[in-house]
This record gives sequence, C-alpha cells and structure tokens, in this order.
Amino acid sequence: MPTTIQISDNIKLALDRMKMIERETYNEVIGRMIEDDMELSEKTKKELEEKKKSKDFVSHEEVKKRIGL
Repeated sequence: MPTTIQISDNIKLALDRMKMIERETYNEVIGRMIEDDMELSEKTKKELEEKKKSKDFVSHEEVKKRIGL
C-alpha cells in the first residue's frame, strides 16, 4: 500500500541527483539505496570476520591498553 511521506527540499534535491534516469521514481531511488546499504553491511561483516582471524587484528581493548587508557 503506498504511503505519503514528507521530506525537506534538501533531501528531495539529493534524491533528484541520485536518479539514474530522469523518470526513476523516488521509491526506486530509495529502494536502491537500501539494497546498497544491506549489501555493504553484509560485505563489511564478512571482511571484519576475516580480519579478526588474521594476526594483524588488534581488538579495541588491546588498543586501549597499548595507549594507556
């Protein structure tokens, strides 16, 4: 079911600039943004898990110890 939302003029202009084609709807632009964000998040999670297994990984707690916090 379609829903009406209010956005500021600045957000509308930003969405306009993100359109891949002039006739692309705001719904399509927002959907693409959400998809990209979810994909990036999954990719980032995998990269972090791989990094944790490497000998280069240093935990936040270890960094604090090393700098004396």
